[in-house]
Amino acid sequence: MDEAFFIPEERTAFLVRYRELVSAVDSFLEKEDLHLIKRIFREREGSDLHGLIGHMETALIVVNEIGLRREPLLAYVLYRPVSKALLSIEEVEHLLGRETAHLLRLFLKTTSLYARNTAVNTENFHNLLFSFAEDVRVLLLMIADRLYLMRKGKQLAEEERLRVSEEAGSLFAPLAHRLGLYAVKSELEDLVLKYTDPQQFEFIRHKLNETKRSRDAYIAQFIAPVSDRLLRAGLRFDIKGRTKSIHSINNKLKKQKVEFEGIYDLFAIRIILDTPPERERAECWYVYSLLTDMYQPNPSRMRDWISVSKSNGYESLHITVLGPQKRWVEVQIRTRRMDEVAERGLAAHWKYKGVTLPDFDIERNNEIYVFTPGGELIKLPQGATILDFAFAIHTALGSRCVSALVNGRNVPLKHVLRSGDTVTILTSPSQAPKQDWLTFVITARARTKIKQALREEAAKNVETAKETLRRRFKNRKIELDEAVFMRYTKRKGYKTLTDFYTDIASNHLDPNTVIEEYLELLRRENETLVTTDIRSADEFVPPPIVSVGEGEEILFDGQNVKGMEYKLASCCNPMRGDQVFGFISTQGIRIHRTDCPNASDMVHRFPHRIISARWSRLDDTNCVATLRITGRDDLTIVSSLTSVVTKENDISLRNLTIDTAAGLFQATLILSAPSPTAFTRLIKKLRPLKGITAIHRLS
Repeated sequence: MDEAFFIPEERTAFLVRYRELVSAVDSFLEKEDLHLIKRIFREREGSDLHGLIGHMETALIVVNEIGLRREPLLAYVLYRPVSKALLSIEEVEHLLGRETAHLLRLFLKTTSLYARNTAVNTENFHNLLFSFAEDVRVLLLMIADRLYLMRKGKQLAEEERLRVSEEAGSLFAPLAHRLGLYAVKSELEDLVLKYTDPQQFEFIRHKLNETKRSRDAYIAQFIAPVSDRLLRAGLRFDIKGRTKSIHSINNKLKKQKVEFEGIYDLFAIRIILDTPPERERAECWYVYSLLTDMYQPNPSRMRDWISVSKSNGYESLHITVLGPQKRWVEVQIRTRRMDEVAERGLAAHWKYKGVTLPDFDIERNNEIYVFTPGGELIKLPQGATILDFAFAIHTALGSRCVSALVNGRNVPLKHVLRSGDTVTILTSPSQAPKQDWLTFVITARARTKIKQALREEAAKNVETAKETLRRRFKNRKIELDEAVFMRYTKRKGYKTLTDFYTDIASNHLDPNTVIEEYLELLRRENETLVTTDIRSADEFVPPPIVSVGEGEEILFDGQNVKGMEYKLASCCNPMRGDQVFGFISTQGIRIHRTDCPNASDMVHRFPHRIISARWSRLDDTNCVATLRITGRDDLTIVSSLTSVVTKENDISLRNLTIDTAAGLFQATLILSAPSPTAFTRLIKKLRPLKGITAIHRLS
């Protein structure tokens, strides 16, 4: 040791702390452990004696105040030598065992995570710390280290002291509370107030000192008769008054918005019973009954953490009674074991319940916590990928994501993230959501945003396809007949126009082929009409007159067409009961149904040839119709067809003939029904049958 550098007082302080540590660990450390610690201290003391003193004081907190033993203590003592490469993890494992080395690895990993984080005061970071540490003893070591630092807070520069205090208040005090270390939690909270609001801290401390004499006198007045009653009941116990923490009193001042003198519960009476485990609850409740016999209880302030303990293991029975001078007094009833658990948390659990440290498993959840490059923590479900993370940040970021840097390493979109990862998303302006992304994202947000983007892209493509086809029609000077076009898409097998245009957008359908097929259908549907229109009157050869039958004459309203012959048009085969109109052609009057496929074209092109027409009479006599149905040559299709027909109660099948050729069948059905609407209904039911390609009504 450099005697010129270190003053005698420092040397003495070092030796005192070293002897205290050796004495504290003598019962559970082996000689080899002590030799190793001594060697490491000797190697370090020449350059870092101040740090060694603090290191040993923290080690004493680990042992004496938190109650940890060999492996976590050794992991803490060796943390700095290993982090400074004076000793390797492999050497530690060889010298001190696998468990010590494992704890040391976790401690190094967790402290590294803590050092690079900028959001330690968030709930997400608390949960990340729990999942990242893996072993609860790692968190206890971190709490011990922060408690020592807070106790030495005055030695820190102001800016550093405020930073350390803020972290102690937002992270380490809640962590201590979560782990049941109430004494540590209270001390940390008081120190935080002392450093962040020294004026308020000194005000409360001064007030407590001022009232100490009267408070002690009242406590003695309350305890005396209670102690006498418990002794007469044959109980073994300790009873004492305990002033509440300055931090707790400060919270009451803020919450209740009163002056210091207005707070009545500045202290609590604690009764600690010495009783065997099997009688703990019974004796606590017995003391409760004795107290409530002596003093009036306040039921609204009753707290039973004996029947069901708190999640962190805290057990106690709290009651508030009206004591001397009509003052409300809080009384805490617990056993010796419960008191040690309350003060020392998990360490006491291990002592009393015999749970070995390696078996104590930290709480788990199904979330991971991932860092953005700026240090913000994002919570995601386990199994989340790069894309889930990107969409959690922003929809646009997810949509343009092409890969990511995870802890500096480039990974693909499917990469599954782990807690503690730092993720930088890489994007491209040409990237867009893909259908296969839905196969590996797991968050609802990512799935929703991807589906929404795919729908929007599909809608955009449909509009583009519509415009492309419209422009092609216009360039070829073709006027689109919407009714014919709809029939064309149905014949192509499309249920919706969106599906049709989607196939054009994806190049499964060629617009030029669509136009040619549309024109062919239009030509076939208008063949009779077109032929009639373009034939010269000189070429007219009167066809044989077809009688419509007795009682089925057509009446023409308001038209001077007396004596003109008429016949039923073959393109739509009207029958009695159908809504009809007349069309004057060079071959006479043709009677068409008003829903004839050619009706709109005739009305548009030759409105002067249209005449009003109706049936002369309508009665209940059955109508007869002939249907011609074409489809794929398949017995099951024909069976399905006849099954649908025979299930119609108001339709009779008079005759059925079936012809097959070239893989197709053609069925001719002669049917009768009370009215034409029955045939219309039947045709609607037959069209959706799989394998049927066309249905025509011949009469």
